[in-house]
Amino acid sequence: MKKVALTVAVLALGLAACESKTENAVENTAVENAVEADAMAADNAVDNALDAAGNAVDNAGEAVENAADATDAAVANTVNAAQ
Repeated sequence: MKKVALTVAVLALGLAACESKTENAVENTAVENAVEADAMAADNAVDNALDAAGNAVDNAGEAVENAADATDAAVANTVNAAQ
């Protein structure tokens, strides 16, 4: 009877130890998932910022081209008006 009681006690202690480790593993997994989600959000934010910056550069280039075209047209109009 003592062996059975001792065996049950050891098994109970073993299960209690496993439960604690399982809870820690679940908590660690939740933290890791949160960090991964934050990293992905930051990566997306950087991608969006780079896309926006690229679009701004493209728009500025087009504005310069439009200004050059307007200048050419103004020069042509001035020459035509002087003739």
